[in-house]
Amino acid sequence: MDLGLAGRTAVVAASSKGLGGAVAEEFAEEGANVVMCARGAEELAAAAESVRARGSGEVLAQVADLSELGAGEEVVRRAIERFGTVDILVNNAGGPPAGRFEDHTPEAWRAAVRLNLESALEMTRAALPAMKEGRWGRVINITSVSVKEPVDNLILSNSVRAAVTGWAKTLSNEVAADGVTVNNVLPGFTRTQRMEQLASATAERTGATASSVMEQWEKVIPAGRMGEPREFAAVVAFVASERASYLNGLSIAVDGGRTRALY
Repeated sequence: MDLGLAGRTAVVAASSKGLGGAVAEEFAEEGANVVMCARGAEELAAAAESVRARGSGEVLAQVADLSELGAGEEVVRRAIERFGTVDILVNNAGGPPAGRFEDHTPEAWRAAVRLNLESALEMTRAALPAMKEGRWGRVINITSVSVKEPVDNLILSNSVRAAVTGWAKTLSNEVAADGVTVNNVLPGFTRTQRMEQLASATAERTGATASSVMEQWEKVIPAGRMGEPREFAAVVAFVASERASYLNGLSIAVDGGRTRALY
């Protein structure tokens, strides 16, 4: 299936590794120009070389800490400066730390809001004018299945990602007539470094081992295994495609059937 992404320009936040890295690779293989950003310069440069080798489009790597005000806006500005527009924006950021309500200070709450909500607002605000001018755009937020079924010990993530979902749904109605869609793609248990960190945090809290925690998670997934980043990235690429032009305002779980919600 031709997804119609060749020649498009995609900005993928937090794309030096994990889900963001897999999404950047997927877009490159579809022939898109890819703008990547992450905090670590060396890790980002290595990831950009790998992505560059996978496709025919150009790759621009920009060091940026999305927890800092203005960093996301600068990434989008550089993308437009280089490629003339931004067609696809994938908002993504590392998840906030695990813990219960009483474990987190007001500063931790503010940091989670800044990184996981405000960075998405900032980058989208910077990209929307170009999308509207071109009468075509895709805003895709990588959130979590916790917006459908909250996950124990992840109160920061459960709360802030739910806020992203409410914002995205409202925005999707505001910009649909401009040819811009806004959707969320929700990773479930996927084999990433973040999942290893959560398994370690759960093991420390319960007295189990990280490997046994992983095994327990896999047992409750109907597919019987964790997902792979490339499986998640393939869904993001489709949502960004020409073929998905009538998908709007959705939260799509990629979780092997784990989430029990009906919608």
